[in-house]
Amino acid sequence: MGAEPVAVSVATDLAIGGMTCAACVKRVEKKLGKLDGVTATVNLATGRARVSHPPQISPEELIETVEKAGYTAELPDPPRRREHDGDGEGEAQGAKQERDRLVVTTLLAVPVLVLSMVPGLQFRNWQWLCFVLAAPVAVWGAWPFHVRAVRGLRHSTATMDTLVSLGVAASFSWSVYALFLGGAGDPGMRMPFSLVPSASDGVAHIYLEAAVGVPLFVLAGRFLEARARRGTGAALRSLAQLAAKEVAVREDGSERLISIGELSVGHVFVVRPGERVATDGEVAEGSSAVDLSLVTGETEPVEVGPGSAVVGGAVNSGGLLLVRATAVGADTQLARITRLVTEAQAGKARAQRLADSVAGVFVPVVLALAVTTLGFWLGAGADPQAAITACVAVLVVACPCALGLATPTALMAATGRGAQLGVLVTGPQALEGLQHIDTVVLDKTGTLTSGHMSVAQVTSVPGGLGRDEVVRLAGAVEQGSEHPLGRAITAYARRESAERRLPDVSAFSAVPGHGVLGQVEGRLVEVLAPNDELPVALADALPVAAAAARTPVLVRVDGEAEALIEVGDVVRPGSYRAVEQLRRLGVRPVLATGDQEAPAAAVASALGIDEVHARRTPEDKADLVGDLQEQGCRVAVIGDGVNDAAALAGADLGIAMGSGTDVAIGAADVTLVRGDIEALADAVRLARRTLGTIRVNLVWAFGYNLVTVPLAMVGLLNPMLAAAAMSASSLLVVGNSLRLRVWQPNPARRRTR
Repeated sequence: MGAEPVAVSVATDLAIGGMTCAACVKRVEKKLGKLDGVTATVNLATGRARVSHPPQISPEELIETVEKAGYTAELPDPPRRREHDGDGEGEAQGAKQERDRLVVTTLLAVPVLVLSMVPGLQFRNWQWLCFVLAAPVAVWGAWPFHVRAVRGLRHSTATMDTLVSLGVAASFSWSVYALFLGGAGDPGMRMPFSLVPSASDGVAHIYLEAAVGVPLFVLAGRFLEARARRGTGAALRSLAQLAAKEVAVREDGSERLISIGELSVGHVFVVRPGERVATDGEVAEGSSAVDLSLVTGETEPVEVGPGSAVVGGAVNSGGLLLVRATAVGADTQLARITRLVTEAQAGKARAQRLADSVAGVFVPVVLALAVTTLGFWLGAGADPQAAITACVAVLVVACPCALGLATPTALMAATGRGAQLGVLVTGPQALEGLQHIDTVVLDKTGTLTSGHMSVAQVTSVPGGLGRDEVVRLAGAVEQGSEHPLGRAITAYARRESAERRLPDVSAFSAVPGHGVLGQVEGRLVEVLAPNDELPVALADALPVAAAAARTPVLVRVDGEAEALIEVGDVVRPGSYRAVEQLRRLGVRPVLATGDQEAPAAAVASALGIDEVHARRTPEDKADLVGDLQEQGCRVAVIGDGVNDAAALAGADLGIAMGSGTDVAIGAADVTLVRGDIEALADAVRLARRTLGTIRVNLVWAFGYNLVTVPLAMVGLLNPMLAAAAMSASSLLVVGNSLRLRVWQPNPARRRTR
């Protein structure tokens, strides 16, 4: 029998319109989930859905499903396209319409509120003036709520808009009855204001203040909420704005200006002082200092010269640079950062999934409670006016909006702030993992140390090929290596062979944890970790290298040992602080490296790390992670190379250095873009603060409804105050999340952007 085909899913993002509360989120997810093989995660704060679906289900079918649920959907355009093709104008126009509706509603509603709440200002026929002013508010001002409520009714669903629409309609309808049939239209009628429903004393009270107050406060709340939610995404928009629009390309001695979309890998472009680097590249000519703070959070300018790598979006602070493009478009580091932040904001924490489940039945339950309240008051012989008022208050005060915003707003603010600090997380699961880790397995080279190694000494075998020839061959084969040791040997060989270009390497192969090999000028050249079978001259050099905490590598040519190259590295300044801060956070550091015992022990001793595992292969590192997990530890692994990928993937949380390989970054849950391990402690603190903020938001969202709905049911809340309280609940949740935008990891070491 043949093997069953493996199910393949593709991911599609949709921009969803018309969602106003967590009940809307639950409905969209449920409708999409009814399609075979489809799962969806919808984010209320961003208005986006991340849909995983089989290839045979087209995006058009997904859009049609969402529209059948009563909402709008479309494939989102890239940020830059939205800016230049007019979608940004469409969003601005929508915001202007909302603002205009709020302004007109305010101008009409305020006189009604003042006259209704201050009996001393009530003149003859004041109630009829209020009626004339309130009618446009109840119809036109609340029109978006009515439209969405009717749309939901057509699709057999109820949302927050249903509650608001019913509340406004009930208040205005009762007031119309009171004015025309209940005696409230008498010219000399005066109405006292009370915070709680009261008996009518033979004349029906009018509740025009509730009919205008509910749409006024809800419109104002949603307008402020939308502005605040835009604030939580400010970091992501600022990243998109770093991308250059035009670039000056130099060809054949001449310079021409082209759009960034025409720039290709290999083009040489000009970066003048004060300009942004258009894309990732390598400096071809010139030297300068570049400011990476807006891209990676690195606070100090970095000196660059010929051969130095530069990142798109960085600012040239000094001289003229000619840069050869090495990556463009979606392959650049800036695009990767933006993509990771966007994807992180699409996820949901475990607590939010509980909130969404509650929201799925929230509105129907509130409707049932409102009807029950009305029936109970009338059945108990209460005044009809008081019964209707209590019913309206129940409809208006309930707020599933806060439930839907509790996690996404905090997550948007936190991921944006993390990106500013040089910490990228893949989603809420990564934040939860960061919060709970108690052990971190640290790689040495390129993680705890700078990775900017240099050759300290070369010991060659007497009578062999000779020092210079061995260095030239070793440098040639290491050209294909991504490891800092290999880069150091290649750079040294180029300096030593300044008059000659290093020969090409063929049949290159990297053996993770052991070394590299390849064919150079017809010879098999191997650069490997030294073994016990060494010539005496090379064996004698090993103790010297160990004492100096250098890393020795053996060079073999056609199977014969020819030289021992000692490469030295330095501990990153931030590593000392990072290890100390991790201890204070209750996280145990463990050093695991493929390097020799001596340099590993030297670094561990300098940093005060007690547990050291040297000469570890990638499989050994993965096994170490498994052993720690079996001991009950929650393990994070931080590394930067191919040899760390297996351990990163197997850990409870994988953390990659942003300066590392794509393999390591792809296997990680968190990326430290700054290339500074000190950012790890910042990441742990940010995760703990973010999840604490989410918990506070959810406690407030649940607690608010548990307190206010019963108060409304027993008649202790005026509908107008209920509307104000409902709007305030959402604003408090968003405002609490916004505090993360200005969070500082350490008061003594503040970073600004």
